[in-house]
Amino acid sequence: MTRPTLNFRIEPDRMAQTQAISLLRDSILTGELKPGMRLSEQEIANAMGISRQPVREAFIRLAGEGLLEVWPQRGTFVSKISAEEVLDARFVREAVEADLIRLATERGGAELVAVLRDNLAQQHEALTDPARFLRLDEVFHRTIAEAAGKGRAWDHLQKLKSQLDRVRFLATQDFPVNVLITQHAGVIDALATGNPDRAETAMRVHLCQMLEDLPRINAAYPDYFAPPRPD
Repeated sequence: MTRPTLNFRIEPDRMAQTQAISLLRDSILTGELKPGMRLSEQEIANAMGISRQPVREAFIRLAGEGLLEVWPQRGTFVSKISAEEVLDARFVREAVEADLIRLATERGGAELVAVLRDNLAQQHEALTDPARFLRLDEVFHRTIAEAAGKGRAWDHLQKLKSQLDRVRFLATQDFPVNVLITQHAGVIDALATGNPDRAETAMRVHLCQMLEDLPRINAAYPDYFAPPRPD
């Protein structure tokens, strides 16, 4: 496996451990650090220009999120993607966001619709930039959660969907994101009608897209996925 050139930027006026966690998480979610890759505390620390202790703490945190695996006497590895965990996270996300979009539809109004349409315009500009598109996608869904008055619920959801986000990034690289943008537009149009049932349906359709994408991504990147758990 070809090792990437690590290029991390640590800001001296912010806590090193927090930055190490964020930078490593992003590198794993976007596939810069690929599933199965062995990581060295010293190598990461050198790349960040910090001591090994913050990196060690970051490894522990990310292992708790399921993004790293620490094997005594062997080392620390980027975890492979669990298709089962992706599906579980998708299931939870759909259940939560179905309620969020209903609340947002009842409370958001024209101002929310305008903000989401602006975000959608930026998504069109990011068609060839998967990382930027996914950042905009996150803002799109977080905006709905905050409009529903449930921003903290969205924060809790982030902790559950790391494996899902890894697959989402692969999907934006290999499959056209126009489908997702069209679905986002459908969510906005439904929300603009003020009809919670219609908005919920549009959101559920959007979040079920992963059920179609996951088998294709698994087939395209078989080495990135862990073997299925035995029944």
